[in-house]
Amino acid sequence: MSEDITTGRRAPMQGRSQETVQKVLAAAAGLLARGVTPEGLTTAAIATEAGLSVGAIYRFFADKQAIVDAIAVARMEEFQQALGMRLMFGMPETPAGLLGVVIDAFAEYLEAHPEFRMLAYGGPGGGRYISRQTRDAQEGAGQIADMVRDFLGEAFELDLDDAFDFRLRCAIEIGDRMIAFAFEQADLAARGRVLDEAKVILGGYLFR
Repeated sequence: MSEDITTGRRAPMQGRSQETVQKVLAAAAGLLARGVTPEGLTTAAIATEAGLSVGAIYRFFADKQAIVDAIAVARMEEFQQALGMRLMFGMPETPAGLLGVVIDAFAEYLEAHPEFRMLAYGGPGGGRYISRQTRDAQEGAGQIADMVRDFLGEAFELDLDDAFDFRLRCAIEIGDRMIAFAFEQADLAARGRVLDEAKVILGGYLFR
């Protein structure tokens, strides 16, 4: 069995082991969604929620951070799949329109998954809880960026050269910070205003 970067343990291969891992992730995500902070999350609480022993958790996860990272990776993969389906069945008419769909879709996903929003952008006091190792691995893989680039290349006549790829990487970094700022706003109207501004800024920069 190979080692899983998100768990720090050997990746489980048997069905029962996979079921245990999913129970742990579902229990931790459920606790976070109900308002337990990442600081307050404990392996003991996760074990109780999942109906497992603490020892069973440590068979597959090195520590609490590994559980947090595994939830984040799973949510990003889920979002990527949902975004791909959304674009396949409703391609916008312009490149800027596609960018707007991506931003709106991610904001909607964060709203629907408060546990992921907490891990990715923190609570009212700020602070992110996904480890730097996992963030770097996800950014290096670039699945969502590559998918957006592929859709742009297939649907529009754009010069997707190295300069565009660099702008896309920068746009993702800028967009990440603006989405964080949007979710710091006090109400939906203020959040929407920030997201709309993000679309203008990123569209003007990326498709200049």
